[in-house]
Amino acid sequence: MVDLRSYRKWFYAAAAYNFVWGALVSVMPNLLFTWLRMPIPNYPSLMECIGMIVGVYGLGYLLVARDPERFGPFAWIGLLGKVLGPLGFIWAAATGQLPWRFGWLNVTNDLIWLPVFIPFSVAVAKREIATYRESTSQT
Repeated sequence: MVDLRSYRKWFYAAAAYNFVWGALVSVMPNLLFTWLRMPIPNYPSLMECIGMIVGVYGLGYLLVARDPERFGPFAWIGLLGKVLGPLGFIWAAATGQLPWRFGWLNVTNDLIWLPVFIPFSVAVAKREIATYRESTSQT
């Protein structure tokens, strides 16, 4: 079995990243659009909300970092976001709804974290399955 505690530093880093990114986007919702030289959206509150959601993910990652045995399954939620986010971006860019340069957000927010989230999530799933099988075989 993989020692889930060996991933703690990565989830502390993910929590810090999400707290900073979420706060920055919530406080300055037009910053990314200015940086990417894109038109400023009419509804900055949407980006403020996205910043809040990203910050909430940070809380989940902090819980995983503090106690990966107990909160490890939360990482699956993050992994889904890190897979579905880039897929959604590719669709939006391919259909002309977003410029391809917007994809840099997926690199820093999603793709660089996959080498950690995938093996951790697989290890958690194996542990959960083994625990379930053990508990059902005793009845």
